[in-house]
Amino acid sequence: MKQTSVTTNAPCWVELGTSDPAAATTFYSELFGWRPDRGVRPDAGDYTQMFLGDASAAAITPRYGPQQPIAWTVAFAVADAAATAAGIEAEGGRILKEPTDVFDLGVFSVAADRSGAVFILWQARAFPGADVFNEPGSLGWVELLTRDRAGATAFYPAVFGWSVAPSERYTQWGLDGQDFGGMLVMGEDFPPSVPPHWLPYFSVADVDNTVDRAVSLGADVLMPSYSMPGGRRIAVLRDVQGAAFGVYSAPADS
Repeated sequence: MKQTSVTTNAPCWVELGTSDPAAATTFYSELFGWRPDRGVRPDAGDYTQMFLGDASAAAITPRYGPQQPIAWTVAFAVADAAATAAGIEAEGGRILKEPTDVFDLGVFSVAADRSGAVFILWQARAFPGADVFNEPGSLGWVELLTRDRAGATAFYPAVFGWSVAPSERYTQWGLDGQDFGGMLVMGEDFPPSVPPHWLPYFSVADVDNTVDRAVSLGADVLMPSYSMPGGRRIAVLRDVQGAAFGVYSAPADS
């Protein structure tokens, strides 16, 4: 069963920190059919929500500092950001930004797991997160790329209560019967300079057409389109500013 709505301790949002928000907004609007709206919260500065129709799908924002990588960051919904932050530290992770109120929208924190992969904690108030999942143009899967399989397999279930379905190279994460992500162990095909990270995958109607469209808009292909057992087709791209993201399509009955 795939995720269709915000669930506590599962992905709830994804946002891009980039060097050129205007160019990124144009790129993703043309690629996914998103509609940007900075007027949702005028006092939020340059933070731009991206909508799929009338449904909030993601956000694009300037980097918060010059050392911040150009990257997508996945947010996980939590009931209590402070308690979860304490649990992260107890399990060997780090808190990079202490839980902080964001207007009346919720409580925001930035954390890293034992290997350094960064993610967001979001304790919702007025804003729960994305309105749409697993529909073309929306977040459908999140993947942890790490060199520390044992550490991650211990860390995330302890912090979030995830179920684990392991295999030699790929592990799937789940919660309450909903599969929402996985873990890929980075091997020698990944340069040492690539740090552990979370990678979002966006659902699309046709992966090959989306890859062609992305390339025509200036993106690079990091992993060409590939069909997986069960019928899912995936690819990994890098946008013009350098942020990696995945796209996938799945059989209608999956």
